[in-house]
Amino acid sequence: MEKDQLLTRRTLLTGVAALGAAGAGGALALGAGNGTSRPPAPVPAPGPPQRSPLKPSAYRLQPLTGYGAPRAAHRRPPVRSEPILRMTGRGRTMLLTFDDGPHPEYTPEILDTLAKYEVHATFFVCGEMADYNRDLLTRMADEGHVVGNHTWSHPLLTKLSRRRIRSEMERTSEVVEEAYGEAPRWFRAPYGAWNRDTFQLGSALGMEPLAWTVDTLDWTTPGTGTIVDRVEEGAAPGVVVLSHDAGGDRSQSVRALRRYLPELLDSGYHLTVPRRRLI
Repeated sequence: MEKDQLLTRRTLLTGVAALGAAGAGGALALGAGNGTSRPPAPVPAPGPPQRSPLKPSAYRLQPLTGYGAPRAAHRRPPVRSEPILRMTGRGRTMLLTFDDGPHPEYTPEILDTLAKYEVHATFFVCGEMADYNRDLLTRMADEGHVVGNHTWSHPLLTKLSRRRIRSEMERTSEVVEEAYGEAPRWFRAPYGAWNRDTFQLGSALGMEPLAWTVDTLDWTTPGTGTIVDRVEEGAAPGVVVLSHDAGGDRSQSVRALRRYLPELLDSGYHLTVPRRRLI
């Protein structure tokens, strides 16, 4: 990626990175998000040829629990004892998140749908996938989405040493910063498995832990209709929805988004991204 392109994205992302301080009780402060009069999505900036691993890591296991949160810019965020599960804010505001990508087939389709309805989402990327698909991180930056850290290889962090956990986080943050234009401000532990080391290291790297309120369980490929029902039945102010754009066949997740997104908007929901004030 050319240096001037990277600086341009950093400039464009100044507003997107204005994250608000996380609230108590597993809730995060949230600002305005998707915007209703955004211009058409720009053409992705040129980058290295898209590479797709022949055999991505088989890391799609059942999440252990659901947790989550945000991050600071000029100061480290607090070291939390649990992740943030939902957000606070006015009105019928929700947050859509996608884990495990970016995937060269499914992620572009999800981005196309989000662009069609002028909605922004949060993508928790795995470093090994992001490294092969840096152009998709560039597109996420250009289109106003938030990119978070989901470790390098999607391991169960509670079984790793502190040094291994740091390596998983740092390597991914480096790839995100190079391709997206800034280091991630959010972190999500694979399988929702958190411990003291994950909270401490995440804070040291400037990230806060963000989990979820509604798990679509789309990784089990339950059927497009079932995924849609889970999102619509779980919809409520402050909800954080967990879906996936990689880690297996995500065609059901893609089709489900095309169905439930316009229905949520028609119901008066505002789909946005996590934000917090710079301290």
